[in-house]
Amino acid sequence: MARYIFITGGVVSSLGKGLASAALGALLQARGYKVRLRKLDPYLNLDPGTMSPYQHGEVFVTDDGAETDLDLGHYERFTGRPATKADNITTGRIYQDILTKERRGDYLGATIQVVPHVTNAIKDFVLSGNDEYDFVLVEIGGTVGDIEGLPFFEAIRQLGNELPRHHAIYIHLTLLPYIPSAGELKTKPTQHSVKELRSIGIQPDILLCRTDREIPKEERRKLGLFCNVRESAVIEARDVDNIYAVPEAYHAAGLDDEVLAAFGIEPRIPPALASWHTINERVRNPEGDVTIAIVGKYTGMKDAYKSLIEALSHGGIANKVRVKLDWIESEVFENEDPAPFLEHVNGILVPGGFGQRGAEGKIRAAQFARERDVPYFGICFGMQMAVIEAARNLVGITEANSTEFGPTKEPLVGLMTEWLRGNELEKRSQSGDLGGTMRLGAYPATLKRGSRVSEVYGGATEISERHRHRYEVNTAYKDRLEQHGLKFSGLSPDGVLPEIVEYEDHPWFIGVQFHPELKSRPFEPHPLFASFIQAAMVQSRLV
Repeated sequence: MARYIFITGGVVSSLGKGLASAALGALLQARGYKVRLRKLDPYLNLDPGTMSPYQHGEVFVTDDGAETDLDLGHYERFTGRPATKADNITTGRIYQDILTKERRGDYLGATIQVVPHVTNAIKDFVLSGNDEYDFVLVEIGGTVGDIEGLPFFEAIRQLGNELPRHHAIYIHLTLLPYIPSAGELKTKPTQHSVKELRSIGIQPDILLCRTDREIPKEERRKLGLFCNVRESAVIEARDVDNIYAVPEAYHAAGLDDEVLAAFGIEPRIPPALASWHTINERVRNPEGDVTIAIVGKYTGMKDAYKSLIEALSHGGIANKVRVKLDWIESEVFENEDPAPFLEHVNGILVPGGFGQRGAEGKIRAAQFARERDVPYFGICFGMQMAVIEAARNLVGITEANSTEFGPTKEPLVGLMTEWLRGNELEKRSQSGDLGGTMRLGAYPATLKRGSRVSEVYGGATEISERHRHRYEVNTAYKDRLEQHGLKFSGLSPDGVLPEIVEYEDHPWFIGVQFHPELKSRPFEPHPLFASFIQAAMVQSRLV
């Protein structure tokens, strides 16, 4: 039977519960255990698919088409286990399911209440489908004391009593702020956070304390005394130089040993951390640097590009170089010459996005990369803008545009109304809902034999990648674009939807309709990012 680890947070938000959960999962996995990580999000949205990137950050898409919290990206990158729809749930989804059952009459006239109906739904979600796992790590979003999180805390409190003895523990992640004027770490915020947690019936078994310096023995003793935990269970979560150092740092601090002790398990073998050690050696001792310009629409909120940032880092790990990022708001290029901003970079990446704002700037970035032979990687919207640039400046279709921006005489990019998922035809209408109506999840693509992208994928002619888009390049323009050098080197298996474009006579210019960053791992970098960084290394020697 699976054992459950519930991870909660206190004092302040954005402490890194998702990263802590992922790192602990990686440590248990390195000891030979099978782990699963799940996220409970207290917000009322059904999913984050329609939430602003500035509020929520990245929407992480799974193979089965779920739009989920970015923490699931951490889970996948650290454990290598693909997440699914069943690994993330929100208050909105729970309420929707409960109200649907109520309308159907499933509750036989009962009064629907938070306890027991909502809490039971949360417990059912947490416990479902875990038979094959040794440990299930469950992260509760938000911080203790948030009013919207109370049903989730109540549900995990109940589970602590309902599961067999030694089958559930609670880890509380807190902050120990350092006060320079006093010259000491302060434990009082953590004490109050634990007091709040205990007031709703949860006694943490382990305190994971975020800090920028060593925790003195006296402060550790004080935390153990006033928070009612063993002194050995006060774990120092010191700031590290890169996120892939977290598993080794947590192991050195004794987190995984303390977790096993809390379950009454004698450690079988030490964790196999050689791969993490190799990754950190490459991160800390690079053999060179490359600079990549990210020309985006949400550069003020880096979390909107979390998987992209990590995938570029993985490309650097694969090539033993440090990847420096130069963030450029795409709107800047609508009024200014891109050259002063881009002449020093070794590669240009234009990521996904929605809406007209900044689109012309992305088009000008693609033009600069094409004309100056700078490696260019266009992802989703970035591919579409590269195609529009080619249509305008190479083919001569001056009015080429996307119907996403309004009516146009030359719709190089248009709304998809139907596509195949396996053997089933999926359809969407322009007037339909925004949420959950995109082409979402993993889809196959057929690569042109002998193309650059086929070589990047090791000679493969069939691949599967994750998508999240509503608009698609119009194949009616395919022949004219190819006559001017822009080759359609990847298509959907039925040949209807363009998936990849490239210039054969350019050092490295590839646009993809999917999101390869979602499948990149530090120990298995995505081939497109590894190849892009390799091309940037060549470019760096030419500048």
